[in-house]
Amino acid sequence: MRARGIGPWIQLLAAVVIGAAVVAGTVITANAVDYIKTFNTSLLTVTGQAQVEVTSDEGKWTGQYFVNAQADGLQAGYAQMATAQADVQAFLRGRGVPTSAVTISPVTMSQIYVDCAQNPSACGKFGIAGYRLTQTVTVQSGDVQGITKVAQDVSPLVNEGVAFSTDSLEYYYTKLDTLRGKLTAEATSEAQSRAQQIAAATGRQVGQLVSVQTQPLQLTPVNSSQVSNNGQYDTTTISKQLTAIVQAQFRLPQ
Repeated sequence: MRARGIGPWIQLLAAVVIGAAVVAGTVITANAVDYIKTFNTSLLTVTGQAQVEVTSDEGKWTGQYFVNAQADGLQAGYAQMATAQADVQAFLRGRGVPTSAVTISPVTMSQIYVDCAQNPSACGKFGIAGYRLTQTVTVQSGDVQGITKVAQDVSPLVNEGVAFSTDSLEYYYTKLDTLRGKLTAEATSEAQSRAQQIAAATGRQVGQLVSVQTQPLQLTPVNSSQVSNNGQYDTTTISKQLTAIVQAQFRLPQ
């Protein structure tokens, strides 16, 4: 009798347990679906850029002059270098270049060996025929146009017997940091506009911005298409083009 009474209770208890398991399974499944719907989205990566033209605000002109001295005439060679240096300084002062903008390096010396073709008997002896004495002149100034004009005509120095030559004439823009944030924001906005156009073409909407990766600034000649992963810094032109490039990633909700 007792076994018969217990049987229905056991069956009822089993039904309750199974029912609870089914309900629990339904809740877990429902939560899993909600999780998938919330987080299963596609990502769209778009490149954006912004450009502005800038004018170099600093110039750097580097040149050098030299004197060849005989092997036994080194003292006389240094005297000639002193005269040449005075001529260079006078030339620059006469063209309005302030002394504070000029740097003249110490004299460097290199050996000039005997030419075997001219003196076969000296071949293999490494005979020193003389010395070349050299000094480097650097002019750095915010007067970009002025420094360019001076560098373009050094003939008066040559006419005075100074063996002067230009090594380089470089132009810099020193206010990159003042434009970096503004251009990056504009490039990001341009990337978002492009993302919206791409998404609209497929009938979708652009979601939130996930990430922005900025590339190094590209400072190039105007209308140049040069781009480098390490950035570009042109020093050959006065007018330049500054470009900021970003890669922006947006969510595309399902």
